[in-house]
Amino acid sequence: MYRRDYLYGLGASIGAIALQSMLQRESLAAGDEVAPKQPHHPPRAKRCIFLTMEGGPSHIDTFDPKPALKKLHLQEFNRSGEQVSAMASGKRYYVESPFEFRQTGDSGAWMCDRWQHLAQVADEICFYRGLQAESINHPTALYHINCGNRFGGDPALGSWVNYGLGTENENLPGFFVLPELSYPQGGPANWGNGFLPAQYQATALRPEGSPILNLAPPEGISKEHQRLNLDLLAKLNRRHLQDHPQSQLLEARLDSYELAFRMQDDVKQVLNLDDEDQRTLQAYGLNDPKTSKFGKKCLFARRLIESGVRFVQLYAGTWDSHDYIAKAHGQLIDAVDQPIAALIADLRDRGLLEDTLIVWCGEFGRSPDNGVRGGIAYGRDHNAEAMPIWLAGGGVKAGHTIGATDELGAQAIECVHPIRDLHVTLLHLLGLDDNRLTFFHAGRFKQLSQFGGTVIRELLA
Repeated sequence: MYRRDYLYGLGASIGAIALQSMLQRESLAAGDEVAPKQPHHPPRAKRCIFLTMEGGPSHIDTFDPKPALKKLHLQEFNRSGEQVSAMASGKRYYVESPFEFRQTGDSGAWMCDRWQHLAQVADEICFYRGLQAESINHPTALYHINCGNRFGGDPALGSWVNYGLGTENENLPGFFVLPELSYPQGGPANWGNGFLPAQYQATALRPEGSPILNLAPPEGISKEHQRLNLDLLAKLNRRHLQDHPQSQLLEARLDSYELAFRMQDDVKQVLNLDDEDQRTLQAYGLNDPKTSKFGKKCLFARRLIESGVRFVQLYAGTWDSHDYIAKAHGQLIDAVDQPIAALIADLRDRGLLEDTLIVWCGEFGRSPDNGVRGGIAYGRDHNAEAMPIWLAGGGVKAGHTIGATDELGAQAIECVHPIRDLHVTLLHLLGLDDNRLTFFHAGRFKQLSQFGGTVIRELLA
């Protein structure tokens, strides 16, 4: 044991805390961070695909119809005393949805009429109307839904999952993110490792060109040559590591070099769609420019989780429709509707849906009112009190709608829970206990929920 470890143990107020922290560091030093680990309890899901609709989609215009707004359309409304964004200035007016709603599937789930394909898999989905955010600003709200902390710097949900469960494929990272060409507000910190070891950060796939730069070695460099170079580099780095045993970044860099070498073949195979038949490509919408971009992401997600990747996050944006909501939300729904429905059906048909958790949400919802530009440009403002979210697969209550919002969609009023409870529930479905999934940092054990939360039992099958 190094002297600094001994002194650290003496300084702890509780001997058990010191022991656990030292064991944690020994485990990290042994380089077994990403090895498969036993869950805390029997999991309902083994992996997760998180569909992030960046910008804040409107529940009122997607899955939570509010006919009362038709009678109030364009009547003046005062939101004084409520939490509103900086854009909520001047006169405010009620805004009805420009879309028609109908019930879908045997479950009778409500969807606006732009969801043509998702309606066909409605009975696989659990819609939840009780979730509330805590921020109405995009960067802080995105950090919150992704990392459990509105101010950034903490590990992403996918990082926590990989820290808790390890990887099922040593040749691939356990956490992938497929962002838009323009990163979401807050940038890569939305999928960073925070204070966890660097091995747990996401690997981002580029939306255009080569998904990962420099994946192939330079021309004329063989695998054998690469192996010799890495062996020499590792020898030098490990010699340096002996003098700096607490350097997790150096250890992570060593592991990253080895992972990059191993994944050269595997990741190219996973991201090569040549072995997919035309029926599958067409089902995901890859033959249509309107749906091809997100369809490719969804198909990549299926292939990644098939290859043992624990957590895949897809971004589609931006849903920040302050005006022209009929056009803006309409086009966005059209772009993701077919790919998402194809993903659900494909996983179901392959027997993967039952142990794959799918989550669809943004960072907050939208308001029933907004300012009006030019008399016709109706849109919606940010709303943290009610937000749309649905889940599928992985042990959730398929074919149900849980919770409710008030008659105008301004606030969740039934089965109301904060985001930390959603995070605790997602971890629970994956076999992880948020109170046990901790990491010692800055003098205390930290967890995704920050200070604990409650499993939303109503969502569980």
